[in-house]
Amino acid sequence: MRTQLMSDQELVDQYLAGNELALERLIIRHKDKIYTSIYLMVKDEFLAEDIFQETYIKAIDYLRRGKYNEEGKFAPWVARIAYNLCIDHFRKLKRTPGIVTSEGDDIFKYMKFEETPLEEHVHLEKFEGKLKELIEQLPEEQKEVVILRHFFNFSFKEVSDYTKSPMNTCLGRMRYALINLRRLLEENQVVVR
Repeated sequence: MRTQLMSDQELVDQYLAGNELALERLIIRHKDKIYTSIYLMVKDEFLAEDIFQETYIKAIDYLRRGKYNEEGKFAPWVARIAYNLCIDHFRKLKRTPGIVTSEGDDIFKYMKFEETPLEEHVHLEKFEGKLKELIEQLPEEQKEVVILRHFFNFSFKEVSDYTKSPMNTCLGRMRYALINLRRLLEENQVVVR
């Protein structure tokens, strides 16, 4: 069977049986999603590449030691490893994960938006800056769900698995995070255009 047609679990099994090409196929298959997720957190191309490589080194090590038991969920498993490595990086720098880059730049600054006139662009930058400050004020559990869901594009199921919390708890945290953000926007008289 060609490796392109195999499921992630079949490729993991093939790799564990000694087929190095199966691992290569897994890496290629998920490279864009994992790298992009890392880059969205660290906002540094070289650092993202380093963390990406470290992610797969760690994944290979776990596979070889028999610590992979996420049958059929290879991509979320690797994304969790990447997320943890990003968090470790930010902890070392004593920075907040997902909000501020290693250079101290606002993560929202790098997000792509449609072309806007200069006045709207200036307003958007101010709004993003304020939104970042407001996200910082959320309780840790709510902030974690917002980061995982919106910056790492985790599904609520993946957020639930990662945080080891029931899905309803994660949904509730997101709901309260949005309620709190709306309240904070109103209290701070931040206008959304």
